Amino acid sequence: MVQFGTAGIRGTVSDQVTPRVALSVGEAVGRLVAETAGTDESSHVPEIVIGRDGRPTGSALAAALEAGVAAMGCRPVRLGQVPTPTLAFASRGRHGLMVTASHNPPTDNGVKPFADGQEFDSNQEATVETLLAENAPPAAWDGWQSSSSIDPLPAYRQAVVGYSRGVGADCEGMQVAVDCGNGMAATATPQVLRELGVDAIAFNANVDGHFPARPSKPTPETLSEFRALLADGSFDLGIAHDGDADRIVILDGDGEVIHEDTVLAILAGYYTRQYVTEHGADAADPVVITTPNASGRIDEQVTAAGGRVKRVKLGGLHEGIAALGADETVVFAAEPWKHIHPAFGSWTDGITSAAVFTRLVAESGLAALREPITERPYRKISVDCPDDRKPAAMDRLETELPAAFDEAEASFDHGVRLRFPDESWLLVRPSGTEPYIRLYAESDDVEKLVDRTTALIDRVVDPNAE
Repeated sequence: MVQFGTAGIRGTVSDQVTPRVALSVGEAVGRLVAETAGTDESSHVPEIVIGRDGRPTGSALAAALEAGVAAMGCRPVRLGQVPTPTLAFASRGRHGLMVTASHNPPTDNGVKPFADGQEFDSNQEATVETLLAENAPPAAWDGWQSSSSIDPLPAYRQAVVGYSRGVGADCEGMQVAVDCGNGMAATATPQVLRELGVDAIAFNANVDGHFPARPSKPTPETLSEFRALLADGSFDLGIAHDGDADRIVILDGDGEVIHEDTVLAILAGYYTRQYVTEHGADAADPVVITTPNASGRIDEQVTAAGGRVKRVKLGGLHEGIAALGADETVVFAAEPWKHIHPAFGSWTDGITSAAVFTRLVAESGLAALREPITERPYRKISVDCPDDRKPAAMDRLETELPAAFDEAEASFDHGVRLRFPDESWLLVRPSGTEPYIRLYAESDDVEKLVDRTTALIDRVVDPNAE
């Protein structure tokens, strides 16, 4: 059975994301799009753009998707190897399918559907899962479509350049190191930065889906060689991406990884201030959407700038944007490492983040951007909890956590989130994919907070421990 996760369909190519699965997904999405477009003979043939990252398995999976799409009466449009943000850009006004496993290992691959620049929401995903189960026949023989191909990269890169020039200051002469991680960022981020006047030096810029330089997911550990390279102080900034360039990691000129929530807070504060400046403090109501595991430093920056923060479930940024009222304006939406710039596009875009952040640094300097942000110690841990115990454990934690920390303000939309008077916080939520309860905490005394909370979770999960 094919099921969507928080970012499309993803898994090992040996038994989870096979060509047979891709063919079925192509048929299901093709049928959905064809039915939405209507069956009138005069109707325009709907197009579905299909792109892939650099993984060796991508070509076969894209071909299988193409066959399924064509057999359902939609025209597949090949993009070849592109970053996921470029596929999203090309899907505006039509649908798209991106073959990628993002930051997963090379043994994995996946399919991420788009409609008009946005990832499928949960309702669209549920419809595709239903269609997969129905295994409907293809269109009539004379309704099958042939494929075409386009190269959206030049137009996408120029669009990013044009948008980012409205942010920050001229970055002519800045030296920025970009670790592409053998991923699709090699086709876009260095080129965009150079167009902006940056002396951009690209590392690991040969696209290779085996990821020989480092694992696809950029972390302080996997970026150790890149950090050492930056440590000599030759660069103003470092930027690293994952395999499909929807994620971004920022490093300073000494190779320190800037905490992902600090990057988020800087961008959220900038967009909020810009909106208030343009619309006036009395009329403005800028909203920043983020997730429950994101830091309170984001709330502090957005509130100080005259906006407000709304939290949505992990992987639910797009649905959170869509759920807001017509009189509410989302100026920025992000979860750690993944940013949506609504004024540019409705997709997660690490390449646009690279351009925007570089221009903000050019205007103010990285130290000045970080200075107003309170960076408390942060911890994320996993507590063992069998799947069958999660519901009962979470029910008890909804009562016992607020009782144990009665000075905190509690919310229960996405687990149990406690916000303390000093703006420290903790979040406890069940993992959706593994036998754990996740604990996130940020506090000046984070070890004490984590120890106390972990002991409570252990007691709730294992009744024999009481």
